[in-house]
Amino acid sequence: MPDWQRLRGKFIVVDGGEGCGKSTQARKLVHFLQDQQGLPVTLVRDPGTTDIGEKIRAILLDPANTDMAMRCEMLLYMAARSQMMAQMIRPALERGEVVLCDRFVSSTLAYQLGGDGLSREEITAVGEVAIGGPGGVRWPDLALIFDLDVAKSQARVTPKFVPLFKNAGELPDPGKDRIEQRPIEYHRQVRQNYLAQAAAAPERHAVIDASREPDAIFADVLEALGAMADEKLE
Repeated sequence: MPDWQRLRGKFIVVDGGEGCGKSTQARKLVHFLQDQQGLPVTLVRDPGTTDIGEKIRAILLDPANTDMAMRCEMLLYMAARSQMMAQMIRPALERGEVVLCDRFVSSTLAYQLGGDGLSREEITAVGEVAIGGPGGVRWPDLALIFDLDVAKSQARVTPKFVPLFKNAGELPDPGKDRIEQRPIEYHRQVRQNYLAQAAAAPERHAVIDASREPDAIFADVLEALGAMADEKLE
């Protein structure tokens, strides 16, 4: 049996395409670690969580902002991430808490890679500035990538965005956010970008088949975290 207490001070990301169920799995993981194992857990979402981050999130996801350049989009995500890192993530890790983050730099490397000619090297360099600080750059200890066929993932996306601007009602689907409204070819490339990240650094990623029932998915989540606890990663 894994010694779950070894996860204190670990930084875990849940990530994947639209409708993959990562947020549901994050909540299940909070319940398991906090309520069943007695671990202190901080759950954050990227972008968001902080006051500044939530304001940036509203700009990023508003479907009325159709003229946003991809480099601007990338920098806004990094700005929100930097604030959350300083205000929430680093302090929680220093307190010995488990930090669960719903999306992180892995999302930017999936969603913005290639847009406006953005390279992996550029995104990673800006990411290191965003998540750097007095203690150095703090990358996640493990990223759980929830993988799902794009057609299935798109079918799971439910309209949830409340338009901020009066002309938003004239958009093709004002219930979906700006990213969700992008064409299916874009989302297929996002999926491949996630899988490429995991293949390039398997020691820091676990790909989870998200096409199954939630309990089966969660069993794989616990297996991945249990392996990390047993390895006692530094």
